[in-house]
Amino acid sequence: MIGGAASGATGGADVRGDDVLRIGNASGFYGDRFDALREMLTGGELDVLTGDYLAELTMLILGRDRLKDPARGYAKTYLRQLEDGLGLAAERGVKLVANAGGLNPAGLADAIRELAARLGVPVRVAHVEGDDLLGARAWPDGVLTANAYLGGAGIAACLRAGADVVVTGRVTDAALVTGPAAAHFGWGPDDLDPLAGAVVAGHVLECGCQATGGNYSFFEDVFGEGRREGRGEGFGAGFGAGFGGLPGIPNGPRRPGFPLAELHADGSAVITKHPGTGGAVTIGTVTEQLLYETAGPRYLGPDVTARLDTVRLTQEGPDRVRIDGVRGEPPPGDLKVGLTRLGGWRNEVVFVLTGLDIDAKARLVQRQLEAALDAAERRPAEVRWTLARTDHPDAPVQEEASALLRLVVRDEDPEAVGRAVSGAAVELALASYPGFHVTAPPGKGEPYGVFEAAFTDAGDVPHVAVLPDGRRVDVGPSLVCRGGAPEVPPGGPLPAPLPAGPTLRRPLGLVAGARSGDKGGSANVGVWVRTDLAWRWVVHELTVERLRELLPEVGRLPVARHLLPNLRALNFVIDGLLGQGVAHRARFDPQAKALGEWLRSRHLDIPEVLL
Repeated sequence: MIGGAASGATGGADVRGDDVLRIGNASGFYGDRFDALREMLTGGELDVLTGDYLAELTMLILGRDRLKDPARGYAKTYLRQLEDGLGLAAERGVKLVANAGGLNPAGLADAIRELAARLGVPVRVAHVEGDDLLGARAWPDGVLTANAYLGGAGIAACLRAGADVVVTGRVTDAALVTGPAAAHFGWGPDDLDPLAGAVVAGHVLECGCQATGGNYSFFEDVFGEGRREGRGEGFGAGFGAGFGGLPGIPNGPRRPGFPLAELHADGSAVITKHPGTGGAVTIGTVTEQLLYETAGPRYLGPDVTARLDTVRLTQEGPDRVRIDGVRGEPPPGDLKVGLTRLGGWRNEVVFVLTGLDIDAKARLVQRQLEAALDAAERRPAEVRWTLARTDHPDAPVQEEASALLRLVVRDEDPEAVGRAVSGAAVELALASYPGFHVTAPPGKGEPYGVFEAAFTDAGDVPHVAVLPDGRRVDVGPSLVCRGGAPEVPPGGPLPAPLPAGPTLRRPLGLVAGARSGDKGGSANVGVWVRTDLAWRWVVHELTVERLRELLPEVGRLPVARHLLPNLRALNFVIDGLLGQGVAHRARFDPQAKALGEWLRSRHLDIPEVLL
């Protein structure tokens, strides 16, 4: 076991035995709800409380912080949360595990020790390091951070040594769960199926409230906000019941609680939340999170390769979804390394075009500004125009009569995107289309970042657990079973298509949920349905070519379609849609967060039997 029993908010002895490990989450990103750590510690029983603070963009932010001060580089918010939460965790016997160490886990561990001494809270603090490879090899010019994605073995070693608080650098998001689970249940690297189950549970927890109704396609079933267009007054409740597997989903407060997982020794888990908190935990909310920022059936990680096509979901009761059946395969022999660098300088001007002749107005100002850029001492290396027709005819509100023409320029020279662009735009104020104005005064430009993924042999990356007594333990890569376990057979043949019948032209979102996100320059959009009948339709209808028709921005970019029949889900991965990653801001929605909602809004011929 990793430690004593957690008494939760009510106190008292442990009555559960050792067969269940309760792991909660209190942060899905750097900037998430500040009070969540206290809420999770006081809201119910827990053994471990995790926090995920790192993302591709966060590493770039922390890298710039470290340039200003080498003692920085960690998520300072976590330290502020512990001002209040450290004593609560110690009182309740809850272990704290977070990747808030970022680029400086040793620095954060020292800061927590100082905080504990000041507060008079006796806790044992450990940290995990080795992921920072910036100085370990020659990277391309301009690389600001280079961090390997480590697994949970270092976390497990720290907990087995009696740590109360463990902070890490760049580990996989799921490692925050696999590490505590391995320590508690005594798993080794060859326990592939249990580890895979913990990875899946960790993936569900990692984004916090996205597992409890946040960002959920059918949000009205969780928050009770209005009814969906085209469904009729009574459709929302019935739809929610179908997705949840229950006779209705109660509409709780509009502040979703954070999720927790009740893990078992075989790797199965129940996803739930503290009693009385808002939101909902249903097959639908869990399915959507399972599709978030994933690709094919094999979910690769340093601890194990989890087979997402073996996941089984069962609604056990209100706000309780069981995950079981997850099979694991050996992890790959290499580790992903996230590289961030400053890509250059960027500027943006958004022109507001109002009323009549929108296209002609856009052509006029574009030609005027292009002429000014051509006459400049140096034309920006990249100039991109996009026109968003947000205007409506005969609009009763001026904003609804307006379209947005966006100019984005990039160059390695700040001067090329600075005054040369903003000055040219401002000088057109009295000399261009009628009603000329912009959404914000043009500025001098700002730096933008780039994320790239590299791969390195796992044996070449140190994975070091720095224990509470200061001892350093090299846990090494999980090489024991690589290549030694049989692969799980892939899913069976496609189901038979629906027979021909009457159809209606309706939005895809009337029968399908979706969630989308980013991985570097690629975007994924997962689509799922609630019934076997709908699955027979969508798996044949929503092909790669149909996706291109529905999302013209995809163009001829490479697209891969993956099937997850157990979840009645399709997952599309679109390479290059996001340019060079979120910090590059290559499109209106730079992280593809709403790509799935755009897809759900698109109309196609849907069989009447599904509506």
